[in-house]
Amino acid sequence: MDNKTNQELQSATFERLINHLRDRKDVQNIDLMNLSGFCRNCLSKWYKEEADKKGVKISDLEAREHVYGMPYSEWKEKYQK
Repeated sequence: MDNKTNQELQSATFERLINHLRDRKDVQNIDLMNLSGFCRNCLSKWYKEEADKKGVKISDLEAREHVYGMPYSEWKEKYQK
């Protein structure tokens, strides 16, 4: 498999994971941390770190909004227990 195809597959897989977590609002970040060692906030930090490496400027809040599918404050208000 060539590198471009591999990166496309990884990108699509990442987006599926994000969409899955957006759909599973019942799963709290603490549950994810306890079971897997990462949560939505970790994903948003990793997303921002990768953007920084590429010279793409996004804020922490923009990265979280990408992962959560809405502003983080809105997600917390609606779904955080």
